[in-house]
Amino acid sequence: QVQLVESGGGSVQAGGSLRISCVGSGRTSRSYATGWFRQTPGKEREFVARIRRSGRSIDYADSVKGRFTISRDNTANAVYLQMNSLKPEDTGIYFCAAIRDFIVSTMARDYEYWGQGTQVTVSS
Repeated sequence: QVQLVESGGGSVQAGGSLRISCVGSGRTSRSYATGWFRQTPGKEREFVARIRRSGRSIDYADSVKGRFTISRDNTANAVYLQMNSLKPEDTGIYFCAAIRDFIVSTMARDYEYWGQGTQVTVSS
């Protein structure tokens, strides 16, 4: 089992920045890659970014490229999402999720474990 806990969400004005964190625990948590997804009411969960255990394989959704940066600290078993130049359309609940490290996927259905989510609200 892998447990994931997100933190760091909040409210910010457009153009501002936030950093959200995801801390993993559990016996097998160190064998997983991590993805960030976001969801707004009435919409499906949307891929934002992913990073493998090595940190060398990273993907971003086109909508966040150049503004968001995903990183990880394996000593802390933590993954971060630095979000800059935030826009109102970035508003949503942000979830981190774990997937076996050898699986390369941006599809929510492929991720095995999920955190409870953290709310990010960007006002115009």
